[in-house]
Amino acid sequence: MTEPQPVVLVVDDDASVRGAIENLLRSLGLTVQSYGTAQEFLQTKLPDAPACIVLDVRMPGQSGLEFQRTLASANIRLPIIFLSGHADIEMSVRAMKSGAVEFLTKPFREQELLDAIQVGIERDRARRQDAKRLAELQERLIGLTARERSVLALVITGLQNKQIAGRLDVSETTVKVHRSQVMRKMRAHSLVDLVRMADMLGISAENA
Repeated sequence: MTEPQPVVLVVDDDASVRGAIENLLRSLGLTVQSYGTAQEFLQTKLPDAPACIVLDVRMPGQSGLEFQRTLASANIRLPIIFLSGHADIEMSVRAMKSGAVEFLTKPFREQELLDAIQVGIERDRARRQDAKRLAELQERLIGLTARERSVLALVITGLQNKQIAGRLDVSETTVKVHRSQVMRKMRAHSLVDLVRMADMLGISAENA
C-alpha cells in the first residue's frame, strides 16, 4: 500500500508568516495545513499521514509551550518544530526537553526549517510504523489461549521446555505443543524474534 503524502501543520497567529511558510513548502511539493490558533488546530481532524507541526511559541491565548503540553495530554505525539521571534535559551531548553525537534529563531534560514521538517516527518513516519506493528502483534496475541500466553511469558525468559513444564505443572510434551502454537500464531521465526515481539507488547514472566 502506498504511504499517504506527508503533511506539515503550521500553527502561527501571524498570517504573513503562515503564508510565507505555506508558499515555501508548497513550492517544494509538500502538503500544508495552517491554523491561526491552537484552538483552531484542536478543532480539526488530524491527517492520517506522516506529519509534523511548525509551531509559533508566542501566540494569543495558549502559548506554544502550553500547546505542546496539551497535545501530550491528548496523546497527540506529532513532532514539533518551534518558531520564536526572540532567542530565549530557557524556553528553547524546555521545549527540547519536552521532545521538540528544533527551536528556530525568526528570521530563520529556509534550509534550517526544511531540515527540521524532514527530521520531524521521518520521526513521525517511524512512530506510525511502530504503532502499526504493535497493533498487528496485539491482534496475534489475542489469538493465543490463556495457556499459550503463559508458555510465551516463560519461553522468552530462556527456560527450557522441562523447566516450563515444572512451572506450569503440565507435561513436557504439552509445553512443546503450546510452544509450537505460540511460534506459529505469533509468526515468530526464532526465539529472538519472539522476544522482540514480547518486548514490544510489554510481556514478561510476571504475566505467566
